[in-house]
Amino acid sequence: MNTESTRPRAEEDAASQALCLRVTELRKKHKLTLEQLAATSGVSRSMLSQIERGKANPTLAVTFRIAQAFGITIGELVDQPWAAPTIEVVHGDDPNMLFRNDDECHIRTLSPLHMERNIEFYEIRLAPGAELASAAHYEGTRELLTVSKGQARVDAGDSSREVAAGDSAHYRADLPHCIANTGEEELHVYLVVTSQ
Repeated sequence: MNTESTRPRAEEDAASQALCLRVTELRKKHKLTLEQLAATSGVSRSMLSQIERGKANPTLAVTFRIAQAFGITIGELVDQPWAAPTIEVVHGDDPNMLFRNDDECHIRTLSPLHMERNIEFYEIRLAPGAELASAAHYEGTRELLTVSKGQARVDAGDSSREVAAGDSAHYRADLPHCIANTGEEELHVYLVVTSQ
């Protein structure tokens, strides 16, 4: 038996099966009929039906339109949580995780980029006298800041608090907010941003 010719077909069938299960699961979760999903995505009802039955191998454009209809990326649509690695590592020297790096401020993303819809985790270093001011985020957004070195002032709306090494501040980030280095040494903090 020639395994070379059967392997791609088996992988294609597995991918098709995974997509069919995922589209069906999301459609039911969102309480949509095939007609409603067709109207939202611009993909015909018959094509969606074939995809859900594992009888079609959709193009990238069709897959993209289906993902958009659910408000997710193609990666999230075809992601198989059970196939994801048990441990995911964000490497300290990965330049893709560097959000900002200049004389005043260094921000490095510590959470995997695909998680940033629900939770964001950053390492921030601010030079003496530097500030990191932010406009209000979406309603319900909160930030948890922990100081590992130095001292800072945290402003959120009309409130202001001083924090030092070992302190944590939890505040609303759906108001204008600011982290300022009030010390004479570089400020090191860890910041977790959550949204509802």
